[in-house]
Amino acid sequence: MEKSTHSLSIIAAVFTLVMALGIGGFMITEGLSFSDALYFSVVTVTTVGYGDITPKTEAGRVLAMLIIILGVGTFSAVVANATGLVFSRKVQQFRREKLHMMLGIFFSEVGTQLLTTIARCDSKIGDIAGMLRIDSTWSRREFQKARDAVRFHDATLTIAPDELERLCEFLRGKTDFFLRVFENPYLTEHETFSELLRAVIHVKEELTARTDLEGLPDSDYRHLARDIKRAYGLLVDEWLQYMEYLMHRYPYLFSLAIRTNPFDETASVVVRAS
Repeated sequence: MEKSTHSLSIIAAVFTLVMALGIGGFMITEGLSFSDALYFSVVTVTTVGYGDITPKTEAGRVLAMLIIILGVGTFSAVVANATGLVFSRKVQQFRREKLHMMLGIFFSEVGTQLLTTIARCDSKIGDIAGMLRIDSTWSRREFQKARDAVRFHDATLTIAPDELERLCEFLRGKTDFFLRVFENPYLTEHETFSELLRAVIHVKEELTARTDLEGLPDSDYRHLARDIKRAYGLLVDEWLQYMEYLMHRYPYLFSLAIRTNPFDETASVVVRAS
């Protein structure tokens, strides 16, 4: 997208120079007014050529040929690049919508429950919970402050074996869902979400690879906690970005999301009169 915009800017600048050359040149060689010179230059580069104005001098005819050679090509390039840029933006917008739809399904099926489960095991959740109680008055700046807080949050996870068992069963039950998500052709365009999925699936694989999560050595519990912590950090960051997107684009979905906020103990899906 940036490359296309840059190319269009260069071509448009060349076209502007050609038009300026034509206008100035016809005013000098043919003695035309600015409006007539502009009109003559436009009908020349667009190959319309009404014939109501024609160069009378030899210098004017040379200039007209030069404008045709330089202007027609640049004009066509401007039109083609502008059309391509508009189409490209529409394609990008369509892909973004598909990606956010996939994110919504992910948080509905896996993400929100996973956040709720892991957050309960974070003994330092109180350090950031207050900054994650999102409401409809939040600005872009508040979302950024929350993301910064999350990135510097050093979570301390204490996960009991029975909690690991429940987490293992939950993720095991989402195997088909993960497979379907990875089949999505737009996934590779969302690098952070791809990284999050890999981290979550790695946690699933680590947990399901162990036949018994009871009585593991402390070193193994610490290993599992590190894997879960990695997924936790990525999950919270992606959740914040998705919540900001919902707030601006889909208020009704945002309303449900804040009523199921995993970091707000007072949140309730039931809508009550204020």
